[in-house]
Amino acid sequence: MRKPLPLPTGSETLLKARIKQAKTKSEYQRVLCLFLRAKTDLNPEQIAEMLGWNIGTVRRIQSEFIRKGDSVFCISDRGGRHNQHLTIEQEDCFLAPFIEAAHAGGVIVATDIKKKYEEVVGRKVPKSTIYRLLARHDWRQIVPRSRHPKADPIAQEAFKKTLPKVLSKK
Repeated sequence: MRKPLPLPTGSETLLKARIKQAKTKSEYQRVLCLFLRAKTDLNPEQIAEMLGWNIGTVRRIQSEFIRKGDSVFCISDRGGRHNQHLTIEQEDCFLAPFIEAAHAGGVIVATDIKKKYEEVVGRKVPKSTIYRLLARHDWRQIVPRSRHPKADPIAQEAFKKTLPKVLSKK
């Protein structure tokens, strides 16, 4: 097994100060992972056992500290909309004309919104993306039709008049 790369000079004093500045448990553990290597002769397996971590995590953090330095401690929060096409504000602007049409009594169809959205984004998106967009902005989901678009009321009345009396009670 090869000898591990040495930590940058002055790491011990930097890490001592960082331990006192740590605000979260995960940040404290990261600093401690590096401090134990700088101050003692513990190997990654021993440090991982002390912290309750995986050996690979300890090696990765130590390697990143050697390559990138202090930026190892900049931990971004988890969660969020990492794969968003538009920001919430842009989505509001995008939906504004559809809202106006809805207030004027028009029927809004998801496929129309989808076509416009694909033009704005510049790529194809699944229909579920549009439904999630509408849900984010408190729009209702699919609403059933009150009647079929090809329904003919005259033909329906004629059918009712000529309906055989087979279904009558005996």
